[in-house]
Amino acid sequence: MRVARIDAAAIAENVRVLRARTGTPDFLAVVKADGYGHGAATAAGAALAGGATWLGVADPEEGLALRAAGIDAPLLAWILHTDADFGPVAAAGIDLGVSSEAQVERVAATAPGAAVQIKLDTGLSRNGVEARAWGRVFETAAALEREGALRVRGLFSHLANTSPEEDALAEERFADAVRLARGAGLDPALLHISSTAAALTRDQGAYSMVRCGIGVYGVSPFGDPERVPEGLRPAMTLATEVAAVRRVAPGAGVSYDHVWRADAATTLALVPVGYADGVPRAASNRAAVLLGGKRRPVRGRIAMDQFLVDVGDDEVRVGDEVVVFGDPATGAPSADEWGVWADTIGYEIVTRIGPRVTRVPV
Repeated sequence: MRVARIDAAAIAENVRVLRARTGTPDFLAVVKADGYGHGAATAAGAALAGGATWLGVADPEEGLALRAAGIDAPLLAWILHTDADFGPVAAAGIDLGVSSEAQVERVAATAPGAAVQIKLDTGLSRNGVEARAWGRVFETAAALEREGALRVRGLFSHLANTSPEEDALAEERFADAVRLARGAGLDPALLHISSTAAALTRDQGAYSMVRCGIGVYGVSPFGDPERVPEGLRPAMTLATEVAAVRRVAPGAGVSYDHVWRADAATTLALVPVGYADGVPRAASNRAAVLLGGKRRPVRGRIAMDQFLVDVGDDEVRVGDEVVVFGDPATGAPSADEWGVWADTIGYEIVTRIGPRVTRVPV
């Protein structure tokens, strides 16, 4: 048994909490990457039940998959292939996040009348229209809008969360871009720049929407298990069951390379998930799981399909449930803690859970 139990009620409640705290008229729940590993359709339905007014995905294909699953809410997709045919995407009512003049022109050519939202680079140096091209892109978009070839529904960007000063500078650049766009004749209804971290820490008075991703799933946007915003709870519980129990003598080597040896006689329980399932090998000898009402330390290397935990002299049986991570209120480690143990962030822990793990909405 390898199962990820997905608490849809937690997702809905997290959205309600975030909406109340951010206060913008619209709220976009990000459900890219299969809903951060939680299942895109499950996450989308729960987020909408919690009050989300928009959904966001990275690729248009993710948006089309949601449409096929019966999700008809407003959708934005923002990583586009410049030479794609955007007609089917626009026909499905998916807004296209464009990051260049070429993409603006391609949308107008392949999906006349489509709604676009122009992404601006305000300092992250990823996708988004470069500042030196803002004027030209706005003029092109405005001309195409007058012709009825497309509709500019929004402008958006993304903060780096490097420091309050860096974020303030990016917000100033975004404000400059908005003024420039309006000067070119555009009147975008949606203005958004903040993901979960910024939505919770920065004033949203100048914006009409926030884009919350990781917070929707109850994982810390700050990469810190001690900084999970109040009111949010994890939506994913990764669980399995003990596959074998073995008593070992002092000095016994455990798992590959024998990077851990028993310093006394102890009992080891075999946990049948591994890095093929997304459990990070980097957390070997550092992580813990919940088993028999206690946290049990991982011993030795985490392998592709399995790892071992130390239960000391406690009685454990084959078939006992093991919670790899979940809601810390239950005593389980959180995805954020696993992120610390693997020198990464909770985002990566939940999104990397592999296809051998069955998602079960609860």
